Amino acid sequence: MTAEKLPDWVFPPPGGFTADDLDRIPDLPPHTELIDGSLVFVSPQKSFHTLAMFLLESALRVHAPDGLRVRREMTVVLDRANRPEPDLTVLNARAVPDAGHGETSYQAEDVVLAVEVVSPESAGRDRERKPLLYARAGIPHFWLVERTGSGRPVVHTYELDRLGHAYALTGIHHDRLKTSAPFDLDIDLTEIDRM
Repeated sequence: MTAEKLPDWVFPPPGGFTADDLDRIPDLPPHTELIDGSLVFVSPQKSFHTLAMFLLESALRVHAPDGLRVRREMTVVLDRANRPEPDLTVLNARAVPDAGHGETSYQAEDVVLAVEVVSPESAGRDRERKPLLYARAGIPHFWLVERTGSGRPVVHTYELDRLGHAYALTGIHHDRLKTSAPFDLDIDLTEIDRM
């Protein structure tokens, strides 16, 4: 039995991969992220992850003001070595081309809200590393979505403290997510039971 040759992109270049490399490397698995110059591959998601994303995405689309757009699973260029893929992103409409929709990423300065739904395999990145990177890049709002024992989402909302370049907790929402930042919205989180 002969081992198959690994593709060249498996081996990082000196200094690590860059945000631009994600668009140049052929045949990368879907949803590949770049964290600290390393490629991160996503494992298959559990049903909760998909349902929580769908519930929040639908509500964000309904409530987002005209000047904002909602995107699902699109990478965000934070800096040369970091291009994570938030589960959901709310961004300024000016960052979205009028036609074509050929973009593969968005710039951090266009992002108003990044949302991460925690998965068992990415819990450390979602809870610790990504919030630090998002805050350092100046993304004003961050939500961390966890699964409770009842199977419902609990949403931790954060706002950027511009003085410390860190997030400050603004709320922990169990059955209902009602907030005025980054815009007014009211989401019945128990709706996941009927999905």
